[in-house]
Amino acid sequence: MDRRPFATTTHWLRLGGLCALALGIALLDTFTDREIAIGVFQVVVVLLAAGFLSTRGVTVTALGCALLVLCSYAATRTGDRDAGLVNCIISLMAIVAVAALALRLDAAKRAADAARTRLTQAGRLSQLGELAASIAHEVNQPLTAIAASGNACQRWLSNEPPQVERAVQAAQRVIDDAHRASAVIARVRGLVRQAEVAKDWLNVADTVEQVLDFIRGELAQRQVAVELQLQEGLPPLLADQSQLQQVVLNLLLNALDALEGVAPEARRLVVKVAQDTAGAIRLGVEDSGRGLTPGAREQMFEAFYTTKPQGMGLGLALSRSIVEAHGGRIWATSLPEGGTGVYCSLPKDQEP
Repeated sequence: MDRRPFATTTHWLRLGGLCALALGIALLDTFTDREIAIGVFQVVVVLLAAGFLSTRGVTVTALGCALLVLCSYAATRTGDRDAGLVNCIISLMAIVAVAALALRLDAAKRAADAARTRLTQAGRLSQLGELAASIAHEVNQPLTAIAASGNACQRWLSNEPPQVERAVQAAQRVIDDAHRASAVIARVRGLVRQAEVAKDWLNVADTVEQVLDFIRGELAQRQVAVELQLQEGLPPLLADQSQLQQVVLNLLLNALDALEGVAPEARRLVVKVAQDTAGAIRLGVEDSGRGLTPGAREQMFEAFYTTKPQGMGLGLALSRSIVEAHGGRIWATSLPEGGTGVYCSLPKDQEP
């Protein structure tokens, strides 16, 4: 269903309500004594306008309210004129001050949104660089198999007589491995493309497993054992799948970095997905690394904070930005048995 006509109607209803409120305040100001500064309540109109109008719209609203205050002052016949002039000036100054503050707040919000967007883009580029080795490893496996199967197919066809059945089997393996390579590339594109936020109902467990499949080659290369703990019967979550995958990926990569210097037999990750008592979906990644210092725990989600010589410090900051944009929170803690746990909690909207 197209929601645009409804949105347009709502906008005009709000605009009509603002006009009615401004005129009502002006009429009340006109029919009361000059000593009563009713006109100062026009700031309410300006504040309401700042909630849904553009910068230009707020400016026009403020000018309109100021004009109504002047008209009310000129039309009022009762009360002391000097006191009325002072109240008029106070009302005008209040309108100008509130409008200026509202516009500065709007500019600050837009700057924050732009910074968040730049952080997201920079974070994705950073993570793409860190994943280059893993991607090459995953793509190289099916490509090597394709070359081997192609050579086998050529040999079977070169025999006298040609062994067509075995050649067909080798050709089928070439096709299957090509599909594997294509699937790897598709997962990479899904994780790093710059897409608009598109929330949809998704299965969190499936999303986590997709990311684990994506970095399984990296996990094997680093000799890291992974345990996946999924609570049964998890409800669907309304979220942007690409961004949620980004969060899971960032948490896993951070945990892998924490395992550097740990003996291979002690390298272990535990990925947990469950629903807490409040109904929110809780996702966590626990590692068997060195653990956190108090200072690191306080700073690890800040942009550009990193303990890696070649790191950019954007992964966890990006994750916090995404989680908070979904109405959730993210935190880290040192585990009693050693290591670090990083968790995020995402509120569950009403199910479809």
